[in-house]
Amino acid sequence: MPDPAVVHTVEARVHGRYVARVPAVPPPWPLLVGFHGYGQEASGHLDDLAMIPGALDWLIVSVQGLHRFYTRQDTIVASWMTREDRELAIADNVDYAGRVLDDVRRRYPVGGPLVFAGFSQGGAMAYRAAARYEAQALIVLAADVPPDVAAGTAARLPPVLLGRGVSDASYAEVKFMSDLSQLRQMGVPVSGCSFDGGHEWSAAFREAAAAVLTRVRSGP
Repeated sequence: MPDPAVVHTVEARVHGRYVARVPAVPPPWPLLVGFHGYGQEASGHLDDLAMIPGALDWLIVSVQGLHRFYTRQDTIVASWMTREDRELAIADNVDYAGRVLDDVRRRYPVGGPLVFAGFSQGGAMAYRAAARYEAQALIVLAADVPPDVAAGTAARLPPVLLGRGVSDASYAEVKFMSDLSQLRQMGVPVSGCSFDGGHEWSAAFREAAAAVLTRVRSGP
């Protein structure tokens, strides 16, 4: 019987992409950085962020996951990670988010608040980015608090807005309530937004997100 296979990992260089929407108002601009959900792509998530009232006065950046694939309709979409080599993927993705921030700041005259936003699978990325890179707020829709963030970095999180549609089968109410409780126990300021709808953006959640953007722009 042959010996069992031995698995090794090798660091590889890959290129990611982000899309940006430049405000019509004069700079410097506050910065809103978003992470899309599984099977989505950056441009669609950018459109979702742009529909937040007042967001068009911000430089909006939507970061695309590094792992691209085709849908059955031959559309290119992306995801952030799988269970395989999870810890390495987390480190790669957090580093990638920092590289995007560096590139944005080189290209655009940004200044003032930084806010991260994430939907579904991208919510975990938004949590991780906010824990690693100093931000004034975090907007998360339909996503768990990642165990790695809860275990080690939640104390560094900015104030969080956490949203859930009441008919969202992918993000159960019991998990939503548990995440709110966990963040509060860790000393993270958090507010919840429960709205009529499913695993999706809604007008009610966008209004709550707009209030966050207004608050951080007005200062402490």
